[in-house]
Amino acid sequence: MASPILPGSGLGSGLDIGAIVTALVNADKAPKQTQIDNQTKTNSLKISGVGSLKSALAAFQKSMNDLNNATSPAFAGYTATSDSPSVIGATSNSTAVPGTYNVVVKNLATGSKVASAAFAGGAASAIPSGTLKISQNGTDYNVTIPANATLQSTRDAINTAQASNGISANIVTDSSGASRLVLSSSKTGAGMDLKVSGIAGLEIDGTQKMGTNPAAGTAGAVGELAMDALLTIDGLPVTSKTNTVTGAISGMTLNLTAASPTVNGAQTASVISVATNTTGIQTSLQTFVDSYNTLKKTIDTLSKATPDADGKLTVSAAFTGDSLPRSLMADIREQLTDTGAGGQLAVLSQLGVMTDSQTGLLTINSSTLNQRLATPGMAGQVQQMFSGTDAKNGLLARMNAAVDPYVKTGGLLDQRSSNLTNLASNVQKQQAALDLHVTNLTATLTAKYNAMDLLVGQMKATASNITSFFSSLNAQQSAK
Repeated sequence: MASPILPGSGLGSGLDIGAIVTALVNADKAPKQTQIDNQTKTNSLKISGVGSLKSALAAFQKSMNDLNNATSPAFAGYTATSDSPSVIGATSNSTAVPGTYNVVVKNLATGSKVASAAFAGGAASAIPSGTLKISQNGTDYNVTIPANATLQSTRDAINTAQASNGISANIVTDSSGASRLVLSSSKTGAGMDLKVSGIAGLEIDGTQKMGTNPAAGTAGAVGELAMDALLTIDGLPVTSKTNTVTGAISGMTLNLTAASPTVNGAQTASVISVATNTTGIQTSLQTFVDSYNTLKKTIDTLSKATPDADGKLTVSAAFTGDSLPRSLMADIREQLTDTGAGGQLAVLSQLGVMTDSQTGLLTINSSTLNQRLATPGMAGQVQQMFSGTDAKNGLLARMNAAVDPYVKTGGLLDQRSSNLTNLASNVQKQQAALDLHVTNLTATLTAKYNAMDLLVGQMKATASNITSFFSSLNAQQSAK
């Protein structure tokens, strides 16, 4: 059996076999180990870089989405406020005009609510099978009622089949135990009354009111019939099928929540004010520029090589020499000069937002910006440029779209990450193969040097025996 590498000298040769084998193995291992170490370091750096870039792009996209919020756009050219938000709210778009409006909400738009005749057996009352037809404004909605149905299962069938049409059903039971099927519609406005037919006992004419104390056999509308919203704007009458009134005032949407309160027998007006959103636009523009610059700085950090501690050699960054970040920034910068939604204000430079020639970062010329915003109607143009005239042509949406191919699931960064993970796995296999090679080479060399040591020991023993023999022979001859 081959002897293991021992820290001492060979017994036969006197050589440090362990040191010799270690030196030979290290010399054989060094080139490949250096290659593997460099690959591991570079690959780990790139994997970390991809993660950092994805995080930076996710933060940039979130900022763009927040600024482009549909319900509360950050670049709204005008702000609409109501002095009675519990009665009426208001929002404006890029076509609004500064001013004030007195609005009185006479009544809200309402939907239809109807009830069937009373069923003495309560929710378990038997209902004949067949097709229940619910009619509304010339449209019929059919619900299949199977055999052995009850008032409760009929309610459930209506809810399952008609929820998408805004029609729902429930059961109301009075103190005597009698139950009625009550249907409601989320669609508001005059003419949206519900009618029910097709099943005996469930015929309901929603255009007839039941009254305050309906008899057990009475069916019809509960309370008032479906109504349009009625309001006045600066004394001019306006009706609306819904409580969201669009187009009555150019560039504005009114959201009705309650009828105007009555004081001394007359309803009081709510004052809706529209003003240019100068401060809001300035703040949002700074947020946009800061988001862009933060992303640009992150990409620069991940791309540019830096000096080492001695200031001589350069240390590569995750994307040094890589075309991906250059392509990304080119796609984003392209949106800054694209006319997008068009209009008087087409590109950022017209607002005084310029690119620094040295750093590539965006800067704002406050003087140019203020002059632009002082121009009548320009605030609306700013909103159009950033928010667009549709869901795609605004600058914020285009910025988001430019980034999406890189960050979406299965996108360019996911592909890059997958490739780097595969490379890391390959490098690990190379390390395992090298470790096995080192183990085998160590064993082989150790065996050879131990065998050599044994042979040298045997030769030394033979030489010693021969020397002793001749010494003994010489001694005998001298003795004669």
